[in-house]
Amino acid sequence: MKAHADKAKLNRLFPAMRELQELATKHGIDDIFQSNGGKILQVLILTGLKALKNLQGNDAVDDDGNEYELKSVNIGLRKNNFSTHHHINPTIIGKYRKVRWVFAVYKGIELQALYRMSAEQLEPYLGAWERKWHESGGKDINNPKIPLKFVMEHGTVIPHE
Repeated sequence: MKAHADKAKLNRLFPAMRELQELATKHGIDDIFQSNGGKILQVLILTGLKALKNLQGNDAVDDDGNEYELKSVNIGLRKNNFSTHHHINPTIIGKYRKVRWVFAVYKGIELQALYRMSAEQLEPYLGAWERKWHESGGKDINNPKIPLKFVMEHGTVIPHE
């Protein structure tokens, strides 16, 4: 196999990627290239939140001990909804009702906006999902969405410049 012509450019840029990974590791992110690691790092730094390592728990915590769920959307992919969880059920909904939320809007890798919301503001969705779960006889809901439009209309903008 023959290396691509961009190999020299990759080699030139890689030290900066290593430095970014060192920063990410300091903030509890093991791999900037997986699970939106680079974007999560940016959100953590801009909001002052700290990553939580429990994969089954919430995503971040503030200095006062308040936990947060972090969500992002890439509008460059023509997505206008935030994904939630692949197995929404009363346990997950209960967890969601106990935390605060930060929504990050990206176009590619460029952050466009950050919004903060309380669980109470998201209750129209949380309540609807809970009712749907019960009406379906207890069948988990696969990744219901929170519309970007709803977040923009009801959320509080977090300055990020």
